[in-house]
Amino acid sequence: MPTYHFETLDVFTSERFGGNPLAVFPEASGLTDRQMHQLATEFNLSETTFVLPPEQPGHTARVRIFNRSHEMPFAGHPTVGTAFVLARAAPSGTTASSSKCRPASSPYGCRTPAARCKAPKSTRRSPSRSA
Repeated sequence: MPTYHFETLDVFTSERFGGNPLAVFPEASGLTDRQMHQLATEFNLSETTFVLPPEQPGHTARVRIFNRSHEMPFAGHPTVGTAFVLARAAPSGTTASSSKCRPASSPYGCRTPAARCKAPKSTRRSPSRSA
């Protein structure tokens, strides 16, 4: 059974266990729609995101957002939190991703007051998660 790395973080806060919790699977290729939904249900957070290879030229990723009951075309804190995780892993510059809604760009580091994420103290990394 394959394993997948994931991170959990708190978005829009400078306090651990504050803000909006989020689980991010930065490399979710190979997961089926059903598995993504099952993982989101298992985490039991308001949303869980899954990062996949881009479908559009010029983008660096495609992001799918699931809550416990269905896939969502767009949601604020999952988009910001996922951009934070991707930007932190990017060598430099910006990351560009797309959701089912429209393309979104985020400056490297997400350092604007409206896009704060607490890390690394509130970021928990897992070496893998079985699907």
